[in-house]
Amino acid sequence: MKDEPHPGALWRRTFGRWGEDLAVRHLQAAGMVLLSRNWHCREGELDLVLSDRERVVFCEVKTRSGDAYGTPAESVTAEKIDRVHRAAMRWLREYRVGWCRTRYDVVTVFARVGRQPVIQHFAGAF
Repeated sequence: MKDEPHPGALWRRTFGRWGEDLAVRHLQAAGMVLLSRNWHCREGELDLVLSDRERVVFCEVKTRSGDAYGTPAESVTAEKIDRVHRAAMRWLREYRVGWCRTRYDVVTVFARVGRQPVIQHFAGAF
């Protein structure tokens, strides 16, 4: 019998996916083009890979419903930044992208119950 995911884990995954959907729409409305989403490799995962037509942008998305454990942006740790950098280098190799300009952004989605979500885009966050 296959283990079923814990309901809390399933909710967090669904909530995170919803936040990523909002982030994608926000970034596309700003003129960015989505290249990859939830791209995995042994180095880690890239939430979003986009182009602003001048560079490749690797974007970490953090969605939170409260700030009991800090703000969404505060959850981007030095360890996470390192994993994103390593995964980004792998993505560039996998897609045979030669030298190009890159940028690392963070988009936060803060969604309190009963309120409109607040989306913030931190370009060049790390």
